[in-house]
Amino acid sequence: MSGKEKRNLRRTAGGKKGLSENVQYHALLLPGVFMLFVFSIIPMFGVLIAFQDYVPAKGILGSTWVGLRNFRLLFLLPDSMEVLKNTLVLAVAKMILGTIVPVLFALMLNEVTHKRMKKLIQTSVYLPYFLSWVLLGSIFLSMLELDGVVNYFIRLFGGEPVMFMASNQWAPVIMVVTDVWKNFGYGSIIYLAALSGVDENLYEAAALDGADRLRQIRHVTLPQIAPTIILVSTLNLGNVLNAGFDQIYNMYNQLIYQSVDIIDTFVYRIGLVDLNFSLSTAVGLLKSLVSFVLIVVSYRLARRFTGYRIF
Repeated sequence: MSGKEKRNLRRTAGGKKGLSENVQYHALLLPGVFMLFVFSIIPMFGVLIAFQDYVPAKGILGSTWVGLRNFRLLFLLPDSMEVLKNTLVLAVAKMILGTIVPVLFALMLNEVTHKRMKKLIQTSVYLPYFLSWVLLGSIFLSMLELDGVVNYFIRLFGGEPVMFMASNQWAPVIMVVTDVWKNFGYGSIIYLAALSGVDENLYEAAALDGADRLRQIRHVTLPQIAPTIILVSTLNLGNVLNAGFDQIYNMYNQLIYQSVDIIDTFVYRIGLVDLNFSLSTAVGLLKSLVSFVLIVVSYRLARRFTGYRIF
C-alpha cells in the first residue's frame, strides 16, 4: 500500500470517528432541543393574541383580528409611560450598583489572606442569592413595618418612625438596595475568577517601584480585570427592561405603584387580574422585541471591546 493510500485510509477512519462523536454530541442535545421547542417555540404562536380582540371561548383562531389597535391603546394609557420610566430607573440603578458593588467586594475579598475567614465570608454572601424573593420579601417587609426592627432603632436614636413601604421616595431605594444585597455575592464570582488570573509578577514589579497596596489595585488589578467588567456590563444591557418581577411582586402594594410598578407587574395585572389578555400580550411582545434589540447591541459591543464571541 502506497503512502498516499495510507493517508487516505487514516483520513477516512478519522472522519468516521469524528462523525460518530458528533452524532453522540447531537444526541445529547436532543432532550434540550425538544424542551426548547415544546416550551419556547410552540408557545410563540400565542403572540397572535396581541393583534386580536382575544376571547378565550373563541380561541386564537376564532377571535377577531384588530391589527395594531392594542399597541395604540398601550401608548394612550395614562400609566404606560410611568411604568416604562419606573422600569428603566430601577433596572439601570440595579445594573450600575450590581456591577460596582460586586467588583468592590471582589477586590476587598481578594485582600483577605486568612483562608478560612475568606471561605466563611464567601459562603455568607453567596447564601442570599439562593433564597427566593417570597421568603426574603416577607422578611424585608416585616423589618420595614411601622413596628419593625428598622423603626425600632430609629426610635431608639430619637427619630420618628417611617412608613417605608408606603412612601414613593423610599420604595425605589429599598428595591434597589435589597436586590443588590441579594445578588452581589454571587455576582462577584466572575470577578474573583478574573482576579485569580492576574500575574503575581506584576504586583512584585509594582512593589519594587514603590507602589503601595492601593496603587497596586489601581494600576495593576483594575486594568487586568477591566475587560471582564466591560464584558459583564455590556452583556447586562439586554436586561435593561427586566427590573425584577419576583422582587417587585412580593414587596410592592397599591400605595407605591407610582414609583415601583414595572412592565412585568403591569402585564401581570392587566392580563391575569383584569383578564385583558390582548393588551397584556401586546405589552409583553413589545418588551420582548426591545429586549431582543438590546441583546444584539450588547453582544456587538462586547465583541468589539472585549473580543467576546458566542460563535
